[in-house]
Amino acid sequence: MPLDNNIIQSFTAILGKERVIRGHQLSERYDHIWHMDIGTQAQAILLPKSTEEISELLKICNSEHVPVVVHGGLTNLVGSTETKKGEVVISLEKMNSIIELDEGSRTLTVESGVILEDIHNATKDKGLLFPLSFGAKGSAQIGGIISTNAGGLRVLRYGMTRQLVMGLEVVLADGTILTNLKKIIKDNSGYDLKQLFIGAEGTLGVITKAVLRLQEMPSSRCSALVGFNDYSNVINFLKLADKQLAGTLSGYELIWKDTYKILTTDPSLLKPPMTYDYNFYVLFESMGSNQESDQALMQQLLEDAMEKKMLQDAMIAGSESDLNWFWNIREDVGIIDSQFPYSQHYDVSIPIPSIDAYVTSVRKKLRLELGISDALPFGHVADGNIHFIVGKPDNTPELKKAIDDIIYMPLQALNGSVSAEHGIGLHKKSRLHISKSEAEVNVMRAIKRTLDPNGILGRGRIFD
Repeated sequence: MPLDNNIIQSFTAILGKERVIRGHQLSERYDHIWHMDIGTQAQAILLPKSTEEISELLKICNSEHVPVVVHGGLTNLVGSTETKKGEVVISLEKMNSIIELDEGSRTLTVESGVILEDIHNATKDKGLLFPLSFGAKGSAQIGGIISTNAGGLRVLRYGMTRQLVMGLEVVLADGTILTNLKKIIKDNSGYDLKQLFIGAEGTLGVITKAVLRLQEMPSSRCSALVGFNDYSNVINFLKLADKQLAGTLSGYELIWKDTYKILTTDPSLLKPPMTYDYNFYVLFESMGSNQESDQALMQQLLEDAMEKKMLQDAMIAGSESDLNWFWNIREDVGIIDSQFPYSQHYDVSIPIPSIDAYVTSVRKKLRLELGISDALPFGHVADGNIHFIVGKPDNTPELKKAIDDIIYMPLQALNGSVSAEHGIGLHKKSRLHISKSEAEVNVMRAIKRTLDPNGILGRGRIFD
């Protein structure tokens, strides 16, 4: 349903004509960076530059019951940024200022449109680290990252986004501004309201500013690639590494053999550091205080593991070039997508000991029941998060559902989750019951009704 001209005029009065995108200009906009050829269906895209402007826009949308979709870096994988006719988009791209870097409190205060890589660059110059990192760091915006409680490559040591946010400013559906941009770690003065909005996928409010928790930049970074034939030793080595590296273990990534092959053969530009002789490949990382001694510690760890017959092969990154080579293999999973005309992405979480049996069972069922042999797993095994990219022959809803059933149905018995770090969005809401009980969903609905009684924010996301 087209928006009333009076509503458009109200938007224009707040933003000016140049920041209200409509008509033929919409054809140049899209809902996801992987689908730039598909134009947005929104009636208008609004480009605010301040919290106050967002507040005024939401007052209008709430009063007129206009549904709102929030856009950040458009890297979401569960349909949260998809639009429909009649919706308006509030894009945070112009709210991209780094407000303050406080070295004393080791915090960074930012607007929600700041790109993650820009945060890394700003903090690195001051010898500080914002530890969150993943492949889409060059386009993902911090507001969207917080809204989805993103994980990434260093959750093992530093935790999810939730652990890295100290304060938030949020605009509620009715335009109310909640400002709690504190730089303190301890605050037990009642409910910690910011936690409601972290991971809520924009359905409870629009995040406009954040205070991020920083760490001192480690002065060493060591990595190694290790080959295993038995999954039990993947777990045994994780425990040994965590013990012997004295708290410096920061990443532990598992890549299955078939996935490793496709990541290191043409058309990938990355060559394999290790032969294709093993069932599992683990890329792990330590971040410490002395490169020479930390490298020696990693060397000793590998020798001890080899003596215990835990692993079959190992290769230490001997230079920064090697280190980047190893980690680019893990981060450049887009090369998998390029091999298949159709693919489905999965992001599940299960107890670490159950991972190998689950993956083996899922891949067997996909092959025997659907004839799909290209189910490529990899992931953050140390925190129980496994990703699948499934190549399939067509994009029919029937095949998609059949694959979903095979991937998701075993998770309930394992007390797992259908979404480890990507969220629920539009695409996974029919599977929410696998991860959440009826009582939990009812409480979630009650919170949604309280904060957004007209249901304008992220309508249809997470649940109907």
